Amino acid sequence: MTKEAPLRAAIVPVTPFEQNCSLVWCSQTMKGALIDPGGDLDKLKDAVARAGVTLEKILITHGHADHCGQAGMLAEELGLPIEGPHEADRFWIARLDEDGPRFGMETRVFEPTRWLKDGDTVSVGEITFEVIHCPGHTPGHVVFFHRDTSFAFVGDVLFAGSIGRTDFPMGNHQDLLDAITGKLWPLGDNVTFVPGHGPHSTFGAERQSNPYVGDAAIR
Repeated sequence: MTKEAPLRAAIVPVTPFEQNCSLVWCSQTMKGALIDPGGDLDKLKDAVARAGVTLEKILITHGHADHCGQAGMLAEELGLPIEGPHEADRFWIARLDEDGPRFGMETRVFEPTRWLKDGDTVSVGEITFEVIHCPGHTPGHVVFFHRDTSFAFVGDVLFAGSIGRTDFPMGNHQDLLDAITGKLWPLGDNVTFVPGHGPHSTFGAERQSNPYVGDAAIR
């Protein structure tokens, strides 16, 4: 009998930006978290119910509206704590009331229960994620890494064939390149990652072919 993987995940695209909200859960306890519930809360709650998961918390990678605009609303409704992002993104979260309507989204300012920093850990059931601060797209962006299964949730740091935009306020292109090559690549080529938008990939595949941070591009 094959042992069930300790980490399970389902991707639920939300908002007009088709942002990859991730439902993650511990297969032993069926306790879970939503990473970046930016909107479409009824859709997310339905996915949680269909998976048979009991939500413990909300995790946030960064402060952009499509990733966290309705996190505070969901937390209030369900009585859940919010962990993340790094406090350097406080100014983004403070703008949510204004930013959301610009994109036709209902969004609300919130205060995380816990700001995260590099080297922190967050727990979901019996699973532990390592927190990696990866600034550049936003100054307070964090990545959630599950070492036992070599799986990472990277928000808008890295995409299949691309990297995050750095033309937003407080964005920094070099910081982003340094975070990817200095903090993510050392985790291993076999790491599978879910980006904030689009298909998943592996760090190894991106090192081979990504035109921005592949090995050939950064030599």
